[in-house]
Amino acid sequence: MFHLNPNLAVYLHREPIDFRKNINGLAALVEHDLKLDPFAQAAYVFANRARNRIKILGWSRNGFWLLQKRLERERFIWPRQNQRVIELTVQQLHWLLEGIDLAAVRAHAVVRYQRAA
Repeated sequence: MFHLNPNLAVYLHREPIDFRKNINGLAALVEHDLKLDPFAQAAYVFANRARNRIKILGWSRNGFWLLQKRLERERFIWPRQNQRVIELTVQQLHWLLEGIDLAAVRAHAVVRYQRAA
């Protein structure tokens, strides 16, 4: 499995895209449609209508990279929030790529104390 830097920002585009788009088309979509910086230290995640393919666009120092994953039998479980763009953690992206429903994942609540005694 491919792993991304845990500090990377991840932006998931909820609507399906035309999967003929390549690096230039996706970078333009990030900049003009999503109003985000395609050159930022971030990963931009897109899916096709059938939700069986994902493309991830990123910038690294001197060029773009583009990852694609195609499922042979299953579909990705896409988040159901109503926002056009959803910000995820890298861990959530890995879960999404593994087929885990992000809405079903529940972590323990964070506990913060002022003093130990």
